Amino acid sequence: MTAHTQGETHSPASAAGATLAPQRRNARSGDSSIPANIARFLLPAALLLVVLVIYPAVYSVFRSLFDDSGNFVGLANYATMFSASATQRAIQNNLIWVLAAPLITTVLGLIFAVLMDKIRWKTAFRLIIFMPMAISMLAAGIIFRSIFQQNPEIGTANATIVAVQSIFGDSSHYPGARPRDPEAISVADDGAMTTSTVRAGEPVLIPLVGVKPADQPKDAPPAAQPATDAGAITGTVWLDFARGGGGESGVIDANEIGLGGMEVSLVSADGQVAASTATADDGTFTITPPASGEYRITLPATNFAKGPTGFNWLGTSLITPVMIIAFVWIWAGFAMVMIGAGLSATDRSLQEAARVDGANEWQVFRHVTVPQLMPTVTVVLVTLTINVLKIFDLVYVIPPGQSKEAGTVVAVEMWKHFGNYSYGLGSALAVLLLLMVLPFMLWQVRNFRKGN
Repeated sequence: MTAHTQGETHSPASAAGATLAPQRRNARSGDSSIPANIARFLLPAALLLVVLVIYPAVYSVFRSLFDDSGNFVGLANYATMFSASATQRAIQNNLIWVLAAPLITTVLGLIFAVLMDKIRWKTAFRLIIFMPMAISMLAAGIIFRSIFQQNPEIGTANATIVAVQSIFGDSSHYPGARPRDPEAISVADDGAMTTSTVRAGEPVLIPLVGVKPADQPKDAPPAAQPATDAGAITGTVWLDFARGGGGESGVIDANEIGLGGMEVSLVSADGQVAASTATADDGTFTITPPASGEYRITLPATNFAKGPTGFNWLGTSLITPVMIIAFVWIWAGFAMVMIGAGLSATDRSLQEAARVDGANEWQVFRHVTVPQLMPTVTVVLVTLTINVLKIFDLVYVIPPGQSKEAGTVVAVEMWKHFGNYSYGLGSALAVLLLLMVLPFMLWQVRNFRKGN
């Protein structure tokens, strides 16, 4: 009886083994409920993938083979698309974007990430650089269109350029100025003004009108009477107009201002410039002729040209670089954060070892830090390239009307054709855009699968 009881007694270990044995057998044989659970879990995502990605892509390929009326035309839409100058320009601009924007953004992100690792106020620095990511592309486009307006009173970039040019410029500009007496002072086709003949010792009065208040010198002193010098030609250039009216025409009145900074040339009888000078703040000038004889005083046309207005940033030649600058401003923070995350995972002992061996900071950065960051840098570069190929918002918002064709890209051309109900060409452009993005997407998927 005792032996029989001991034979039927089971230890805890044997009980657990008996319980786990069926589970191990089920795991080896396969539990049919596990694939069903996975299928139910993936079904919503698979439906969204089919509805939002696969079906539109397949239908775009199918629709590109038909014209706007629904008639089958084969590859005619593709032939029309590639023969259109707008499509060729869009592909060219996309190529410029791909070559410039991702590389510049990634390099800046790498530099910022390294700096962020070394400066004291890294949190504030990271916040400032990353902040543009919180702004929509549409809002960023409006901001940059305002910054690069050609009018210096609106555009910050040209306002800065004009301010610098005004500080270092050596002449003033009075656009719209004209002589008070056109018979006494002749005006050439280019706007230059020339007096009648003068000699040394004879003061010359050059009264002008038509200078707008915005172009008048600020805090200009009253115009002064020219001095008399027997060996020189003296004169005064002034605004022969008094605020509030009054005064005598052709006469320097007390409340009339001089036009300072104006270039004055002494021209000989054979038309050669014998000497030049600039008017003082009160409009007076003195020129010593190289020889006796008759001369003419000329105010060159540069005095009456428009003042510095900066660059036409939004013109056809600079519109693409301006949009690339806007893209870099937005996405540099993304590149910095991604590369910074990769930098935090690098082996710092290798950097210290390189410094111990005598390498300077540039050599450590180039030969140690960058090679360790290459997988992260590659992911960032490919991601930015995909975003650049699909760029739409900035290209649609920033260029003004006259520059839209010069800055167009494939995505904008596709939208234009769909907006004009040209679904065949629009679908062909959509397929072209898909083919442009697809290699980089596959490359990105490959990097993710490799664990990069």
